[in-house]
Amino acid sequence: MERISEHVSYREGVKSNTATRLNISNTPNSYALSNMSAISIHLFEPLRRWVGGPIKINSFYRSEDLNQAIGGSSRSQHCEGRAMDIDDTFGHKTNAEMFNYIKDTLNFDQIIWEFGNDINPDWVHISFISTAENRGKSLIAYRENGKTKYKNYG
Repeated sequence: MERISEHVSYREGVKSNTATRLNISNTPNSYALSNMSAISIHLFEPLRRWVGGPIKINSFYRSEDLNQAIGGSSRSQHCEGRAMDIDDTFGHKTNAEMFNYIKDTLNFDQIIWEFGNDINPDWVHISFISTAENRGKSLIAYRENGKTKYKNYG
């Protein structure tokens, strides 16, 4: 498989420097690939059209071994191919602008303003289950006493 969607390659969907460094397999099964296609088509592609240029995907699919190696949540939607972390590296829109566009316009399961400050998150976490099952949950991630905590956005 070369492409997950028009603007998401398979390679960027499974890329992980940690997996490479630790020799951990990060190959999704057909279930995860199907989920990766759904989030790419329903969230990433409409966002990409609105942004008008490339968006960096920091993290997409994570095998359970990789997720454990990076200290991810045991319930991480990344392990099912249902979540991606995106960043405004290319400068077409800010992370805050992308966050608000998704929150106000698209059908999503969860969106997280990941750290940063009140003006712009460091990155944006998005997830998608299905148009019927999405919760539309908006959160802010912050650190307290060295631990990541979440609170409702707005």
